[in-house]
Amino acid sequence: MRGLYAIYRKEMTHYFVSPIAYIIACVFLVLSGVFFNSYLVEVIKYADEMMMQGMQMGQMTNFDVPSVMLRVFLGTIGIVILFLTPMLTMGVYSEERKRGTMELLMTSPISDAGIVLGKFLASFTLLVIMLIPTVFYVIYIFAHSTPAAPWRLIAGGYLGVLLLGAMLLALGSFLSSLTENQIISAVLIFGVSLLLWLLDIFAQSGSGSLAQSLQYAAVLQHYGPFTQGIIDTTGLVFFGTWIFFGIFLTMRSVESMRWRRA
Repeated sequence: MRGLYAIYRKEMTHYFVSPIAYIIACVFLVLSGVFFNSYLVEVIKYADEMMMQGMQMGQMTNFDVPSVMLRVFLGTIGIVILFLTPMLTMGVYSEERKRGTMELLMTSPISDAGIVLGKFLASFTLLVIMLIPTVFYVIYIFAHSTPAAPWRLIAGGYLGVLLLGAMLLALGSFLSSLTENQIISAVLIFGVSLLLWLLDIFAQSGSGSLAQSLQYAAVLQHYGPFTQGIIDTTGLVFFGTWIFFGIFLTMRSVESMRWRRA
C-alpha cells in the first residue's frame, strides 16, 4: 500500500508540475461550457415552441427542460472524454520507457500491482477533478428551473461518466505500456476507444448473433441508460469488466517488462 501511494503521489505531482493537466482541464471545461450553453439555448427555444403550439391548439404542453438538458449534456461529456482520454494516458508508461525511468521502477521494491494501480488512480483522480466544476452547471439548472432536475438522473449520469472514464483510462494505460512512442500510444488509445464507441452503429447494420454480440460490446448501449438516470446492473458489470480487464492486461505488460529486463 505504501508503494502504491508513492506511485500515486509521484504521478499526481507529475501531472500538476507539467502543463499537461492544466491544458487538458482547460480544454475540457471550455468545451463542456460551450456545449452546455448551446444546448441550454436550444432546449429552451424548443420548449417555447412547444408551449406556443400547445396554446394555439388549446392544450397545455409540459416539457421537462432540466431532464432533457442534463441527458443531452451528460451524453456529450462522454464524447468529450473519449477524445481527451488519449491525452491523459498516452504518456503514462510510454514516457517512462522513453526516459528510462521505467527501469528504476522495475528495480524498486514496489509490486506490479502497486505501479499499475497507483498510475491508474492518479489519472482517475485527475478526471474527477476535471468533472467537479461541471457540478456548477447542475446547480445553475436547479436554481433556474421548475421542477428541478431529479437527483436520480444526476447521480446516474455522473456515475456513468465516471465508469466510462475509468474504462477508457484502464484500456489507455494498457495501450500506453506497449510502446515508448507517445504519438503511437495516443493513436492506439483513440482508435480503440472510437471503435468501442462506434460498435453500436456496426451492430445496427447487421443481424444475427454477431450483431447481438457487437451490440452488447457497444459502449453506447450501456452508457445511454446512465444518462437517463437508469443504473442498470448490466451496465455496472460491463464497465467493471472492462476496467478489470484493462488493469489486468497492464499488470501483465509491466510484468513482461521485468522478464525482459531479467
